Amino acid sequence: MKIAVTSASGKLGASIVKHLINLIGKENVIGIARTPEKATYLDVEIRKGDYNSREDFNEALQGVDAVLLVSGMDEPQKRIQQHRNVIEAAKQNGVQKIVYTSIVGDDDKNAFSPIVQSNRQTEKDIQDSGLNWVIGRNGIYIEPDLEYIDTYVKEGRIENCAGQGKCTYTSREELGYAYAKILIEDKHNGYIYNLVGEPVTQSELTENINKVYGTDLIYNSVTVEVYAAERKAALGEFLGTVIAGIYEGIKSGANDVASDYEKAAGREHKSLFDMISNFKAQ
Repeated sequence: MKIAVTSASGKLGASIVKHLINLIGKENVIGIARTPEKATYLDVEIRKGDYNSREDFNEALQGVDAVLLVSGMDEPQKRIQQHRNVIEAAKQNGVQKIVYTSIVGDDDKNAFSPIVQSNRQTEKDIQDSGLNWVIGRNGIYIEPDLEYIDTYVKEGRIENCAGQGKCTYTSREELGYAYAKILIEDKHNGYIYNLVGEPVTQSELTENINKVYGTDLIYNSVTVEVYAAERKAALGEFLGTVIAGIYEGIKSGANDVASDYEKAAGREHKSLFDMISNFKAQ
């Protein structure tokens, strides 16, 4: 059985490849990347695949039994067609199964919603494809917070507009393991899974970071408007709006969802404390 993973040079794609190698051996895993040179370190066969090119995927998916489609990073409207290029090429090549990395979130309540909507459209396209399918809805990654820790320490606080909303954080490592299992086990076919960990508030996140890193950060909640203005100034209009939308979603409960992780992975999701500890130990 040959399994291909798109965006293999990205952090999530690379994690999925690594876990697949452990489960089925590197000779059965194919990485697909827009810039193949960036993925050669994975030590599997790498094929070229740019989401904008249907032709790339017509070639990249030859002889493939199952494909993992990592959601693209382009603006929402472009993503839908980009993902369709992969879905159509999969059908043309006789691929049996497609697994998609979607996201948890509100369809229409905040500035992150357009991205959620584009993911839901791809979910629908995959369900209508005639192929076996599984959809994972990823929780928010813990890694960006931990990569930002120096800034938090400098400012003495974690500040955003999530208030007391709960967020079910996950990690690329946890997701990599779950997706590898989903790809190789047929019992998951036809399911949509929330791939998330335990629901925690920003104050609990701050406490766990303090425990692992020995810091004494505090959590400071600000209004959506203040946070959006600050993020736009720091990151530009598009990204600043999206980030503020994510935290607005957390505040309104969009990220406090029941977890299907154990069903997908066959084991419990790691605790927030363990995810932070693992990241620090890397």
